[in-house]
Amino acid sequence: MSRYDPKEVEPRWRARWEQEGVFRTRAPREAGGKPKYYVLEMFPYPSGAIHMGHARNYVMGDVVARFKRAKGFNVLHPMGWDAFGMPAENAAIERGIHPKGWTYDNIAAMRSQLKLLGLSIDWDREFATCDPEYYGKQQRWFLDLMKRGLVYRKESVVNWDPVDNTVLANEQVVDGRGWRSGALVEKRKLTQWFLRITDYADQLIDGLKTLERWPEKVRLMQENWIGKSQGLRLRWPLVEPGPDGSDEIEVYTTRPDTLFGASFIGLAPDHPLSEALARENPDVAAFIEEARRGGATEAEIETGEKKGVFTGLYVRHPFDPQWKLPVWIANFILMGYGTGAIFACPAHDPRDLEFARKYDLPVLPVVQPPNIDDPINIEDEAYVGPGTLINSRFLNGLSVETGLAAAIRKAEELGVGAASTVYRLRDWGVSRQRYWGCPIPVIHCPRCGPVPVPDKDLPIVLPDDVSFDQPGNPLARHSTWKQASCPSCGGAAERETDTLDTFVDSSWYFARFTNPDASAPIDRDAADYWLAVDQYIGGVEHAVLHLLYARFITRALADDGMLDVREPFAGLFTQGMVTHETYRTPDGKWVEPTDVDLKVSGSTRAATRRSTGETLVIGDIEKMSKSKKNVVAPEEILGAYGVDAGRLFVLSDSPPERDVQWTAGGVEGAWRFVNRVWAEFDDLVLGDDAPTDSAAAQALRRSTHKAIKAVTEGFESFRFNSAIARLYEFVNTIKSIDRAAVGATARREALSALARLISPLVPHLAEECWTRLGDTGLIVDAPWPEFDPALAVDDELVLPVQINGKRRGEIRVKPGAAEDEVRQIALSDEAVSRHLDGATVRKVIVVKDRIVNIVAG
Repeated sequence: MSRYDPKEVEPRWRARWEQEGVFRTRAPREAGGKPKYYVLEMFPYPSGAIHMGHARNYVMGDVVARFKRAKGFNVLHPMGWDAFGMPAENAAIERGIHPKGWTYDNIAAMRSQLKLLGLSIDWDREFATCDPEYYGKQQRWFLDLMKRGLVYRKESVVNWDPVDNTVLANEQVVDGRGWRSGALVEKRKLTQWFLRITDYADQLIDGLKTLERWPEKVRLMQENWIGKSQGLRLRWPLVEPGPDGSDEIEVYTTRPDTLFGASFIGLAPDHPLSEALARENPDVAAFIEEARRGGATEAEIETGEKKGVFTGLYVRHPFDPQWKLPVWIANFILMGYGTGAIFACPAHDPRDLEFARKYDLPVLPVVQPPNIDDPINIEDEAYVGPGTLINSRFLNGLSVETGLAAAIRKAEELGVGAASTVYRLRDWGVSRQRYWGCPIPVIHCPRCGPVPVPDKDLPIVLPDDVSFDQPGNPLARHSTWKQASCPSCGGAAERETDTLDTFVDSSWYFARFTNPDASAPIDRDAADYWLAVDQYIGGVEHAVLHLLYARFITRALADDGMLDVREPFAGLFTQGMVTHETYRTPDGKWVEPTDVDLKVSGSTRAATRRSTGETLVIGDIEKMSKSKKNVVAPEEILGAYGVDAGRLFVLSDSPPERDVQWTAGGVEGAWRFVNRVWAEFDDLVLGDDAPTDSAAAQALRRSTHKAIKAVTEGFESFRFNSAIARLYEFVNTIKSIDRAAVGATARREALSALARLISPLVPHLAEECWTRLGDTGLIVDAPWPEFDPALAVDDELVLPVQINGKRRGEIRVKPGAAEDEVRQIALSDEAVSRHLDGATVRKVIVVKDRIVNIVAG
């Protein structure tokens, strides 16, 4: 028997697949009436290297693609590169490399690594978002949306890094400093380009109800991000006019039922009235500057210390003009939500309460919890539950829900407010002050204003001759590229030097894959055939922004006539991460696993650095990450065990939505299974046949058809680990049989099924087994095995028997046995009779084919 040699076998089969164009996508007219299936993994950023953490995502998609292909579908399984972004510019700055060269070199390296994994990808459809052929088409539909009014330009407040001279997303501001430069971030007003995603807010919420094959948590995250709320816009008259001449403050609240618990009015630091006050009051100006250096994300604001400054202003309560409340500026109020002003009810809002306790402001409860007789007393925790309104004048005695509606009616009757629907979602700011991105196809003319670039002049291609020797956007300094003539008047003008947010690039790539060579941005016929994507796979970290923007752009392009579908991804699966132990030197430097020797003695583990001999610190088990060097490259697995063993391991040790820890022992176990399978085919002597109705042959046939059923169901439901577990059982069964008693026919049926069942998981091994079995053609083209329902059911079931809730025995019955028959068998069982010990049987509950419960006493 020969040892399985993946170093020889795997490259040979990959070359055969490529030579025969096995994975080239068939056009609809070539598909022979097969149903279509579009499987797509979120395309990678070309950072330079693929590791086995990335591989899990792509292997999952490959299993689905190969399985659906075998099931008779016409499969589209493409790959591309999300190639624009800041890392390439950082490389240019730090290493003196052009972003374009750095990106395409990385793409070449990562493509080679992905091909090592044996993925069934149609590489003829590959593109990168930095290809002018791609982003030129993006510029075209951007201008189409501009004509429809979905693109506009306005001044907005941004996080500005004064060292890198660029706008930062909130997530890139850490403790008030730029994530890369470390400089104190400034709030600046810049003129930015926006997409009107808010026009689609209701559609995006309603569409979530149709996405039945999306994880519930992702749908909830999107709904919360859009944040539709219904409440009251209410005007609070100022006792004295503000320095900007304002005579009232408008707030938006979702809790008008608590208006009589109001303690103060709060303004966002960037509220117009706050800024007017800052121009006259140094204390206010200093506080606003401090607030701008604080946390920028909602999570940071929520968990950070609540701070404020009193403005010296007061307002009158809209329901009682004699009641005056102070006006504060607070760091936890966001200008981007509602009106940028709140009324605070500390008794029933945790943030308001923290602020009120800090500054000794009133706390008046106005909601009495149900089933509590004593008056509510608020100390360190706000009450946010249901109840009856108290201390609320005309609202007293009403429930929270009824009081909310009554307060809105009262405000409208008095003419001081109106019911209103507000969204947390803001329009999408897409301007980025950087070079390596899609140029915004607009020309600025001093006489005509912003003018779209004519179609005939697209694409607007990035210039190659740029310099990164000083901070800021090289396009803004490029004296020739930015000079242009106005398409309207012909006068001297300048190109827009901002580029598009990279989320724009990834918002439509799935549609371009349907025909990447089309002259239009999207080939409507191809898109109508392939879309929506049947199975989309990626990390849950993209649950909101990428997926929300893709859903929005799909709807916008559909309204523009480019698409028919309104939801791009029919099915979504969010996979878990691959984790690995981390290692550090005593001075804190990360060390790669390949440079680590581990010694285990009992429960004690010690690590030394292979290259230097120094003792290492064994750290936490964390997501594979290049920054922490706890990665395993496909090449390492190829050299030691073969890629198939690595593919098998990342899918076998835990459910696919959970994290899996990479261990040497785990991949060695997968490698042993590969060799156990190969041994059955390498030692292939089918021998003489035996009657197919013999007991041994029938037993093997039942095992075969049960395995086909279980593995098929596992693949269909994304339970890859369960499918693999059944394959392990099936291989054990095949190895344990008496070959002479089983005969050649039943054994060949079992081995043929086994080869096809493992094919999506370990495709190279499966091809080698198929050849050894003597079957013609490639196993990748072979149909999926079908199971016989009569053979796939158990001929006997073992049912547990409980007496008064405790397991006291088990019985054997035929599947589907009648309730009376099961009851009689259970009561006749010796162990059951012994435990009943003469007690009266009051009830016997039979759950068909599952369990028997006896109530006795």
